[in-house]
Amino acid sequence: MEGIISAMGGIILIDKPAGITSSEVVRRIKAIVKPARVGHLGTLDPFATGVLPIMIGEATRLAQFLEGGAKQYQGVIALGVETDTLDRDGATIRAAAIPALDRVRLDALAARFTGTIEQVPPIFSALKRDGERLYDLARRGGAVAPPPPRRVEIHRLTLEPAGDSSIRFSVECSPGTYIRSLARDIGAALGSAAHLAELRRVRNGAFVIEDAHPLDSETLDALRGDGAGRLITMRAALADLPEVEADADAGRRIRNGDSRVLDGLVPAGAALFKVIRAGQLLAIAQPDSRGGGRIIRVFAAR
Repeated sequence: MEGIISAMGGIILIDKPAGITSSEVVRRIKAIVKPARVGHLGTLDPFATGVLPIMIGEATRLAQFLEGGAKQYQGVIALGVETDTLDRDGATIRAAAIPALDRVRLDALAARFTGTIEQVPPIFSALKRDGERLYDLARRGGAVAPPPPRRVEIHRLTLEPAGDSSIRFSVECSPGTYIRSLARDIGAALGSAAHLAELRRVRNGAFVIEDAHPLDSETLDALRGDGAGRLITMRAALADLPEVEADADAGRRIRNGDSRVLDGLVPAGAALFKVIRAGQLLAIAQPDSRGGGRIIRVFAAR
């Protein structure tokens, strides 16, 4: 049965549970679908839950075309304590008084943090310095200089009181936004300290939590079979890209890297487009300067 999944390729959306890493999700699925390659889009911290796209087989080669979409999260910010990891799993490094919370103040704060903002990523992050992950440097102890600030885009942010010492939030943001840093900065803007107590990703690009499957025996058993009803095809994963159909001769030439076959097939105004053969994704291409097309990536026949 492993060969069925390997031959099909595709994406399965997992609702990652709390308490395990994104890499552990990949490991469990890879154990079932080997020898197919397996990867994921957008790491979730161990305490976080939510939609985690898992790419299987040839779909792992779609990563660069899928990872640029906006993200949407929901969660809870705990006030009064900042931790070294900026989440509930870290050690306390600062405590502060908890301010009074009301909707007017939180609405003004949400507006302040909406748009293009600068944030300093957490020291406990996968960013690299001199070839090493920052979290590896931090775990060895000693002082680790914070990474430089970066600009991110907060498309939408709502904040509301959740008891006397917490804030419930919903945020839509650009890739590369650290929600742990956003929690810290919101706490500081309130004159307090803060860390992320709960985090759930409900959208990752075009992938939404409503389509995600639990990481349970039923889902894993389905992948031991043909994955029916759970795998998103490579063609469907790129639903936003316009597409053109190739006949048998054109398909053969494209597999041989002959971009000239795309002359006259390029969709008007397309920055990228997909080439379909017999209902399956054959290639991804882009317009070239001479008015034809240039093949970017060709996918194995299934």
